[in-house]
Amino acid sequence: MVERPLPPKEEVDIGMEIYFSDLPPIGGVLKSTAEDFIVNEISYRPKETPDGEHAIATVTVENWETNRLIKVLSRILGISKKRIGFAGTKDKRAVTSQLMSFRCPSEDVSRISLKDVKIENIYRSNRELNIGDLFGNEFNIRIRNIDMVMEETKKRAQGVMDQIIAGGGFPNYFGVQRFGAIRPITHLIGKSILKRKFEEAVMIYVANPLPNEPKESFECRSRLQKEMDFKDALTYYPKTLSFERSMIQYLSRNPDDWIGALGTLPENLSMMFVHAYQSYIFNKVLSERIRRGIPLNQPIIGDMILPLNKKNLPDHYRYIEVTGSNHDEVNELVSNGLGFVSGMLMGYEEKYASGEMGEIERSIALIDGIYPEDFNIFEMAGLSSKGVRRELLSPVFDLKWRVLDQKDNGSMVELKFSLFKGTYATSLMRDIMKAGILDY
Repeated sequence: MVERPLPPKEEVDIGMEIYFSDLPPIGGVLKSTAEDFIVNEISYRPKETPDGEHAIATVTVENWETNRLIKVLSRILGISKKRIGFAGTKDKRAVTSQLMSFRCPSEDVSRISLKDVKIENIYRSNRELNIGDLFGNEFNIRIRNIDMVMEETKKRAQGVMDQIIAGGGFPNYFGVQRFGAIRPITHLIGKSILKRKFEEAVMIYVANPLPNEPKESFECRSRLQKEMDFKDALTYYPKTLSFERSMIQYLSRNPDDWIGALGTLPENLSMMFVHAYQSYIFNKVLSERIRRGIPLNQPIIGDMILPLNKKNLPDHYRYIEVTGSNHDEVNELVSNGLGFVSGMLMGYEEKYASGEMGEIERSIALIDGIYPEDFNIFEMAGLSSKGVRRELLSPVFDLKWRVLDQKDNGSMVELKFSLFKGTYATSLMRDIMKAGILDY
């Protein structure tokens, strides 16, 4: 048996404990420039209605974090952030294109002028965009600065591609963006919230300096961690840390109201904390299944299988439990790409699998002493989660790739492919590159 290369500690800490491929790395760097990571959303386009309430537009941005973009757009338009709709958050270090909806006059949208933001193809509709209103995303990606000659790069990349194709896809890990590459803390905040340690959750977010972050933010976080003086912190926290400043400002006026401080964050950002903890547990479950050698594309007794829904996406809310009597039938469903083996995203209503997969889910779900009922968060009801199931394997559609010579900088791999929504292209790149967490 070939021993797999070991992931870096930073990935292990977010549950990505093992690679799918047992082949050696190609290394390289992702996102050397934003143009090296191009994402085009495959959207469900709202029906055009000339007198509709919403302006629908294609928004293409470079190096914009989604929550910050929404905040700036709402200020320019003079409307609430809740009046701006979008289907999915996108990578910051990238060029991304997606549909957005704006509950305001189309003329106001067309007049927006922002650096590295292009808004076009505006029309009216009665339907706004909501999270999840997309089929998937198309990616055009370059991996640069691979320290090998073209022939060796192609050989190694081909080997990994063959394994991914033979396995029906790649492990559907939640990627580093879910947790934060520079500050991988979102799941830790989620854990604190679930344990009802709200002060701890706030301080992990606003303070808690980590070694990979810029010197200025490291120093201000260190100072606040030590002094706990929120009024004074407003004088030295950089304006770039806008969400931290909003929490600090609230605490300077409302000492010890930690729940209120968390409430100053955008709803989709604060919800991400609990979701990130669910993602961490999911990643660990997925890692353990791979470690045990249980296939991701072949069901075993006790597995929960997600059939495709009417939109040809895995149905995360409906599943088929694999039993001795239906095993062959379900196996055929999975083999034909019409069903997917799933793992649990823990919540107060979600059901564990049974058999060996159930044993894995139960043992890992309780590692931090958190129980399903803890996800019913009465103190912050908007963060509660019933739980859901997610496919363990992500298929890759229309995969094309080639290796180019970068001359003095080794070689480069160009890839083009599409993925289901909610799937991380960086998790595919991770298995090919097997590099450091900051190289993605």
